[in-house]
Amino acid sequence: MDLVFRTYRRPNRGETVVGKEFGMFTGGKGYNQAIAASRLGANVTMVGCLGTDMFGDSFITSMQKDNIDTRFVVRDNNIGTGVASPVIYESEGDNSIIIIPRANQALRQEHIDSASAVIKSADLLMLQLEVPIETSMYAANVAHSAGVRVMLNPAPFTPIPSSFYKIVDIITPNEIEAEQMTGKQLEKIETASEVGKSILTFGPKMVILTMGQRGAYYFDFNRESHIPAFHMNAIDPTAAGDAFCAGFAVAISQGRDPIEAVRMGNAAGGLATTILGAEPSLPRIDQVLALLN
Repeated sequence: MDLVFRTYRRPNRGETVVGKEFGMFTGGKGYNQAIAASRLGANVTMVGCLGTDMFGDSFITSMQKDNIDTRFVVRDNNIGTGVASPVIYESEGDNSIIIIPRANQALRQEHIDSASAVIKSADLLMLQLEVPIETSMYAANVAHSAGVRVMLNPAPFTPIPSSFYKIVDIITPNEIEAEQMTGKQLEKIETASEVGKSILTFGPKMVILTMGQRGAYYFDFNRESHIPAFHMNAIDPTAAGDAFCAGFAVAISQGRDPIEAVRMGNAAGGLATTILGAEPSLPRIDQVLALLN
């Protein structure tokens, strides 16, 4: 559950700043990506873990409203639903987020086993790292063994074992995560080429560096391309990266060319910056197609 604060600047240490706006929204990377993919036309099944609290109830209601299959969303009696506190800085046009994973950390291999038939029949398995990395790796192995594409959004970043990279088909780090993965700063577009090629050597077949207002950089073993961002009236960047991932995942699952898939991701991500909050900002397919056109 995202508890979103909007303020004109970051407080200094020991200082209290009076903010401008507050909102409470269902969120989290896996949830945002699932909702966004469903709104973009995909048939989505969610595998995750919630508490048995009112926040958890909100998630189930929201996912079912967006036609997401929640059969494999576990409710844990002992741990509350995960929470996050995004703080949006108006003057800087960016945000920072504190997350407390809580029930997310209770997702285990046995929960993946219960959903294995659905994973093996999917077009694509989309993963992130707000659940234990061992659980994401286990799910990736289930998909990989069945010939299902695996897409990893390596956020929030944690060191990724080399064996995990080798079963990931598509990886979508942002600038900070790319630097954490390679030790190389992504200061300008020219640096992106070196960083992207470096990540390709780890094992993924496709690398997409997401760089906010600077767009995205696509790499595979045959080509690389910088795809500019759409110019939007940005209000809140929360979930823009998740919307990008969903847009790319849906397009690539439909058989579109990867560059076109990145453009769809850029459109979805750009639209997500125009509304406050994560879930309310995730666009629908008609909005994305209108922007692309």
